[in-house]
Parts: sequence; C-alpha cells; structure tokens
Amino acid sequence: MEAILISAGAVALAEIGDKTQLLALTLTARFRRPVPIILGILLATLVNHLLAALIGSHGAAFIDRIGGAQVLRWIVGLSFLAMAAWTLIPDTLDDDIAGKDKAPRFGVFLTTLISFFLVEMGDKTQIATVALAARVHDVLGVAAGTTVGMMLANVPVVLLAGFAAQRLPLRTIRIVAAVLFAVLGIAALIGYP
Repeated sequence: MEAILISAGAVALAEIGDKTQLLALTLTARFRRPVPIILGILLATLVNHLLAALIGSHGAAFIDRIGGAQVLRWIVGLSFLAMAAWTLIPDTLDDDIAGKDKAPRFGVFLTTLISFFLVEMGDKTQIATVALAARVHDVLGVAAGTTVGMMLANVPVVLLAGFAAQRLPLRTIRIVAAVLFAVLGIAALIGYP
C-alpha cells in the first residue's frame, strides 16, 4: 500500500503542468468527448507505467544480483534528485504532438491512447515510475500508484475543460513535487528504506 500511495502522490504532483496534462487539455478542447479521452489516458498510462515499473524493478534486481547494491542506491538517489530539478522546469506542448491541424484518423479513444502513450515515453512521470519501482521492487503497486497519480492530475483537466489547469498555482505545485522527489532521492542516497 505504501508503494501505491508514494507513487500516486509523487506522480500526481509532478504531472501538474506536464506536457501530458497539456495534451489532455488540448484533446478535450478539440474533441469535447471526456469519456473516451479519460479511457484513452487510463489505458495508455497503465501500459506505459507497467512497462516502466517492470524495467525499474527488474533492472534494479539485476544490478543487485551482480553485487551492485551501492551502485543501485546511487542511481536511484541521483535519479530522484534529477527528477526534482526537472520538475521545476515547465513543459510545453508542440502543435504537432497535440494534433491541432489533423483530423482524428482513429477516433477520439485511439487518438488519445496513442498520443498519451507516445508523449509519455521518456517523460518525467515515466522515469519517476522506473525509479520508484527500482526503489521499492513492487511492480504492480508502483504501476497502480503512478497510474492513479496520472488520473488524479488529468481527469479534472478533462472534466473541467481547462478551468483547473488555469487556476492552480503551477509554480507552487512544481516546487512541492520537486521537494518530494528530492526527499526521496536523499533518502535513497543515505540508505533509508
């Protein structure tokens, strides 16, 4: 349960103002069909974050098996500190990613699913998922938690059609998320469980 709560909190905060949240806002404004957009976000996030959690957990287990517990601790700790710094940088969304000028060839659900899956590749929440899974070795807990965090951040944007994204103090939220990632990084570096 701890893995789910920590993962959900870290990702929900990190996701505020992120490019995938901007994508949710853009898709909502363009298609005005919240249910298929939310379902597309959910499925894309589940698949993406499950794969990321598997990579994090199995990668950590491999490094641990070859005697690299100290190396793993440093990799995870420094990854969280890098996430803290990255979280402070606001994201933008390219027009071509948003698909502003293109008709939805695959319908709203598949357009959202494909867009979210691709935009999430290498995104800070995906990298956070890898690092969290490497730290706690709970693939399902981390994937579930990070997915809940993504949904907590994106569903209100979809349902409120941009009202929430414009009203939230993004700078404050980014700072809180950065502090959370920094605390996790320092805890990993000093060997705190």
